Amino acid sequence: MSELMPTLFFGHGNPMLTLSQNAYTKGWSEAGRSIPRPAAVLAISAHWFGGGISVSSSARPATIHDFYGFPEELFEIRYPAPGEPLLASRVRDLLGPQEVGLNRERGLDHGVWCILRHLFPEADIPVVQLSMDAAMAAKAHYQIGEKLAPLRREGVLILGSGNIVHNLAMYSWESRSPVVYDWALRFEKQARELLTKRRDSQLIDFESLGPDARLSIPTPEHYLPLLYVLGASEDGERPTFPIEGIDGGSMSMLAVRMG
Repeated sequence: MSELMPTLFFGHGNPMLTLSQNAYTKGWSEAGRSIPRPAAVLAISAHWFGGGISVSSSARPATIHDFYGFPEELFEIRYPAPGEPLLASRVRDLLGPQEVGLNRERGLDHGVWCILRHLFPEADIPVVQLSMDAAMAAKAHYQIGEKLAPLRREGVLILGSGNIVHNLAMYSWESRSPVVYDWALRFEKQARELLTKRRDSQLIDFESLGPDARLSIPTPEHYLPLLYVLGASEDGERPTFPIEGIDGGSMSMLAVRMG
């Protein structure tokens, strides 16, 4: 397949969105209909962040319910998409000489299936998940995205799942109309402008972007999947933003599409 697949970053937000029908989930569904049907999905989620790099290689990845305190209905959800061991091996080869483990036990975490349940509700497209090494500098995550770019011409959708602004300590769980923090709005606007101008180096060096960035990214795991999506994009590609909004006052739901 020679057609260039887009690469997508989604703000995945609160796990309860899995059960919701609102502007965010409608946007996820519309995104799935707006792109060519992929041969497979390679997902990078905020919720597989730890030691080393691994790629899921199970032919039947489980649905991981990696949260607590939510209604039982959420724990009953299954997303039975197949895996693709051949794609897992292809990812490992592309990332060489870095050591990449093949993890046959790893399933799909909620950062992946909560999006895919709306994006591809039939769960009939193979999904492979790539972990992020917490010891790596931000530039190294971007460079992994660059190495993965050939997959886009092989029919693979590279999907990042996190949140450009993610301050869970400030998140409003109770209010239906929470106050949106000024710093969250300012940093989302700043990030969006840098994306539009393709100032990738500044987005990589996010820790230098000032106090709004520090409040918006108190820990990096929800931001870093964006760098994989940027790294996998081509020179000259400009982003579109199919989904917008701040959830709970401190969580950006901004989606970024390249290509």
